[in-house]
Amino acid sequence: MAETITITDDRTGKTVTVPITDGIFPATAVRELDPNLFIYDPAFMQTASCKSAITYLDGEAGVLRYRGYPIEQLAAKSTYLEVAYLLLNGELPNPQQLSTWTDEVVHHTFIHENMRKRFVDGFHYDAHPMGMLVSSMAALGTFYNDAKDIDDKGSRDKQIMRLIAKMPTLAAMCYRFSLGLPFVYPDNNLSFPANFLNMMWKVGDYEIDPRLERAMDVLFILHADHEQNCGTTAMRVVGSSHADPYSAAAAAAAALYGPAHGGANESAVRMLTEIGSMDNVPAFLEEVRSGRGTRLMGFGHRVYKNFDPRATLIKQTAYDVFEVTGKNPLLDIALKLEETALADPYFIDHKLYPNVDFYSGLIYQALGFPVAMFTVLFAIPRTVGWLAHWQELLADKDQRISRPRQMYVGPDARDYVPMTAR
Repeated sequence: MAETITITDDRTGKTVTVPITDGIFPATAVRELDPNLFIYDPAFMQTASCKSAITYLDGEAGVLRYRGYPIEQLAAKSTYLEVAYLLLNGELPNPQQLSTWTDEVVHHTFIHENMRKRFVDGFHYDAHPMGMLVSSMAALGTFYNDAKDIDDKGSRDKQIMRLIAKMPTLAAMCYRFSLGLPFVYPDNNLSFPANFLNMMWKVGDYEIDPRLERAMDVLFILHADHEQNCGTTAMRVVGSSHADPYSAAAAAAAALYGPAHGGANESAVRMLTEIGSMDNVPAFLEEVRSGRGTRLMGFGHRVYKNFDPRATLIKQTAYDVFEVTGKNPLLDIALKLEETALADPYFIDHKLYPNVDFYSGLIYQALGFPVAMFTVLFAIPRTVGWLAHWQELLADKDQRISRPRQMYVGPDARDYVPMTAR
């Protein structure tokens, strides 16, 4: 027998019974009771705003799957562009499909010269790379007259491919501009992650270690999508107005720019730097337990109440990177912090386990990326997740332009008082 929930309006005595599917019941139950009745749910803590077939996340069990495939298998066996194809199309590509898709992406990495010379060069010399990236994503759409033709699948597919292909180029361009370095053109002979690393660091005969290339690919896979987070929700909300994908993705990136969303790995690195040594870890954790304002960054998650499966994978990737770059001096502090916290009942009871941000910042730092670039590195792979949700939104007949209601707490009706009488 299917599960149901019955809701009764004590004011009218009216009763409505609706089904519960996977722990969710439809809001139509509330509308049936009274169309003027609304649910107050700050930050959408108990709200499922859409149906999605893209990413499955079980925070209690620590499970993450893309289109049904466990994140552990994809990180071990796949590539970012293969995962991108999966997220966008619902199935893994066959060899010919992957070859065609990869060829399309790597041959669309170039950006218009006017984008670089007239737009990006107009930023202040010390502009934050992420602020530049958000602006550049929105500006990119103005170079394509068909960008707003979102009702045409061919046009949608073209914009999706363009955005994914050009994100590493925009990111590297913004970074090198911030240092006053010359622009490095994309190399279509390189893989997606290798091309990005080359555009970032190329000086003379720069060569990319394949272990670092693979680490970058794994990081891109792990950050490709994560269900209805703040940035993805922004993408869907803006997309629901039928804005072009460049504008919607810029809105998603702007959400990611916020320190509570995309800046967590920056905060984790700063925390480890401030702790300073392994000997200071116990005192730091005691400060966290005291509740005097010190926060344990890189631990805990809004959704995961168990280990973040991405954290385990990133920890292993960190060791692979350190074999090439040498160990990040903050690693010993991080390991001591994790060991001590996971042996402490306080942190266990509060379900504070390491999340994806705890080790990713150490990897980025070891690869040579400054802290200001960490959120940019998040945005590059997450773009495909945003776009997958955008096209899913457009195909969902239940979706309309997003328009939540509010609980009004302002003054009742009152008469205007002339200035002379105040």
